[in-house]
Amino acid sequence: TLVDKEELLKDLGELLERFPLNFELPVDKAASISEPKKEGGLRDVASTSNSKTKTAGSMNSCNPPSSRATFLQKETGGDLNLRAEVGSSNGMYEDGRGGNCLKRRTANIVRTVNENYFGAYSSFGIHREMISDKVRMDAYSQAILRNPSLLSAAVVMDVGCGTGILSLFAAQAGASKVIAVEASEKMAGVATQIAKDNGLWRSRRPDGCDDSCKGVVEVVHSMVEELDKSIQIQPHSVDVLISEWMGYCLLYESMLNSVLYARDRWLKPGGAVLPDTATIFAAGFGKGATSIPFWEDVYSFNMSCIGKEIVEDAARYPIVDVVNDGDLVTDAVVLQAFDLVTMKPDEVDFTSNIEIAPKLAGLADYDGKTTWCYGVVLWFETGFTSRFCKDFPAVLSTSPSTPKTHWSQTMLTFREPIAMSSKRPCADRLAPVGSDARPAHKIRLRISIARAPEHRSIDISLEAVAIDLDGRKRSWPVQIFNLC
Repeated sequence: TLVDKEELLKDLGELLERFPLNFELPVDKAASISEPKKEGGLRDVASTSNSKTKTAGSMNSCNPPSSRATFLQKETGGDLNLRAEVGSSNGMYEDGRGGNCLKRRTANIVRTVNENYFGAYSSFGIHREMISDKVRMDAYSQAILRNPSLLSAAVVMDVGCGTGILSLFAAQAGASKVIAVEASEKMAGVATQIAKDNGLWRSRRPDGCDDSCKGVVEVVHSMVEELDKSIQIQPHSVDVLISEWMGYCLLYESMLNSVLYARDRWLKPGGAVLPDTATIFAAGFGKGATSIPFWEDVYSFNMSCIGKEIVEDAARYPIVDVVNDGDLVTDAVVLQAFDLVTMKPDEVDFTSNIEIAPKLAGLADYDGKTTWCYGVVLWFETGFTSRFCKDFPAVLSTSPSTPKTHWSQTMLTFREPIAMSSKRPCADRLAPVGSDARPAHKIRLRISIARAPEHRSIDISLEAVAIDLDGRKRSWPVQIFNLC
């Protein structure tokens, strides 16, 4: 069910009561803007975390990989190197017959996907969900409002401002100017109205403007890559770059590249990026994180065949859902870390090799009990570190061990569960590694995440190698997951 504008504004009002705006600028109660005719994209994402990828079956709507991506597999000692060669987002190709036609077609496809993507954010429901996410809002409000030495008199750019809540925080923190960039036509209008209603709107045409349009927040309807067409900003003139760009599994929606584009074009040397770090973590999950326990006892009837089939289907599609910390059967490890101040745009795509081992306390205990690892769960943290937030650093975590967020976690399910034990010896040397008779001591994983051929989606590859106490190995074929 979509949330109407009044409910969204009510939620914003309650949030602003927690962080009152300390301004003496008059509020223009009579100011109004017309609702844009365009109502957004082709799909409703009012409750994406609950409906978009909640179950494996729901992922069947994803388009199959097209010829724009080529996966290159190279066997090297049991590992598999995976690389995605993806055409650039603006459709530019260097050679080939019909190149100009292909450029136009690709550009049109990207344009359509962008229109649908930004149009989907016209739904007030998704904004209510984000504003209601306490973990998200606390991290950003603390980073902005509790670091006055960073924001005072600063020129701030908010990439993908949505309702403009982060821009309002920046204005409250004492910014001299806030450039709020929003690609959704409807939400740019809404953000403008909200800034007006709170006496913070800054008109781009100051001539003849009264006090009600001489605030600090200037909302610009544009993709950040096309911002020069809408407003003149001197290169490297922004002190602080703010954005809430993260998607499922951190990189879904591919908005990070837009932040890096803004950083390289407008941020001053030594300017601040909030957040300035991002880290993806991985851990093995057990049976409790799957649907199997539910189906094993349905009013005393065994329906486990359904649960097993669902798990088999999940080996083809990623699942975005909440995983309980108690259902993790291995310790967490860092999959990939990003420094948003120094990273290059092509580093968004990566391949990492990690190893996961049974927890030394819990299901795989010191007594050598066997536990079953059903797959890998990914989550992320973003840091507002002391590099810029010297007064009050903050962390936004989507870990299973912290309060849940609208991002949940992303689950990648193995084709078959792998038995693990911290020190249980092999009972049958003829049994395959990873079986109950010959549990694995650790699992070596090779995970690649790359922007998918379908614009704003990501492809994830997973290769698992089980290793027992004697060093014997068993590998499984690579799995490809598309998060779209």
